[in-house]
Formats: sequence, structure tokens, C-alpha cells
Amino acid sequence: MLTAEQFIAAQKANVETAFGLANKAFEGVEKVVELNVQAAKSALNDAAENTKAALAAKDPQELLSLQAGLLQPAAEKAVAYGRQVYDITAATNAEVGKVVEAQLADLQKNFTAFVDSAVKNAPAGSENAVALVKSAVAAASNAYESVQKAAKQAADVAEANFQAMTTSAVKATQNVAANAKAAAKRPA
Repeated sequence: MLTAEQFIAAQKANVETAFGLANKAFEGVEKVVELNVQAAKSALNDAAENTKAALAAKDPQELLSLQAGLLQPAAEKAVAYGRQVYDITAATNAEVGKVVEAQLADLQKNFTAFVDSAVKNAPAGSENAVALVKSAVAAASNAYESVQKAAKQAADVAEANFQAMTTSAVKATQNVAANAKAAAKRPA
């Protein structure tokens, strides 16, 4: 049976966990906001420099060459930004996942202790019901572990796909930039 002290302690732990999760989520949001401010500053500086360079171009050929040269760095910055957002999100999710996992492990431990206590105090003749409850608890535990493994595998696949997509985007941008530079150098 759960005592008042145990109930109060459990509620305090739940409140601490909730605030801890909120703090972790807020830290992630702060990092994304900081990244966005840095990206905005960089974009503003780049726009100013690119405008000055475009205004200094002496002929259309030089302007086309300048534009071609700007394509690749802009794409690389966009890819780097996406990667940083992904990293922040993944790190925040991992931290929240650890807390949730610890909470679930604690809950499972407490439930198992409760079942064991109930089994010890079970009336004679309830062996079948006790075995059924133990079997259900073991099955739920195994199912939870399977879900955790599948989620980890899905996260690993998503990471690999993101890496492949990033690499493809950078290569495609390099090819487009090279083609644009070559086209700009051709006589009109």
C-alpha cells in the first residue's frame, strides 16, 4: 500500500522531472534562437558585401561570374545551418529521452516491486492469477525494450539519410556553381 509520504515524494519527483524536461526543452529553443540570430547577422553581412560587389561589376560577364561564385557558398551555409538545427534538435531529444527512459525504468521498478509485494500477500489458490500477472509484466517489459530498440534504429536511419542528403546537396551545388562559372566565362 502506498503511504502518504511515498505519494508526496512521488509527486515531488514528478514535478522536478517536469521542470527538468521544460528546462531542457527551453535550452534547445535558446540554442536555435541563438543560431537564427547568428544566421541573420551573417546573411545581412553577406547581402551587403554581395551588393557592393555586384555594383562594382564592370560588365555583365563579371556580374554573371560573381553570381556563379556566390551560389556554392550560399548553399553550403544553408546546409550547415540545417545541420546545426538538426544537431540541436537531436541533442535536445536525446536529453529528454534519457530523462523519460529513467522515469520509465523507475516506474517499471516500482510496479515490479508492487507486483512482488502483492504476490507475497496473495491468498492461497491464486497461483494462476499471479503467474498471469508476472507474465503480463514480463511481456510489457519486453515490448518496451523492443520499441526502444526500434526507435534507436529509426533515429540511426534518419541520421544516415540526413548525412546522405546533405552530401548530395553540397555536391549538386558544386556542380551547378561550376557549370554557372563555365557559362559565365563563355563569350556571349
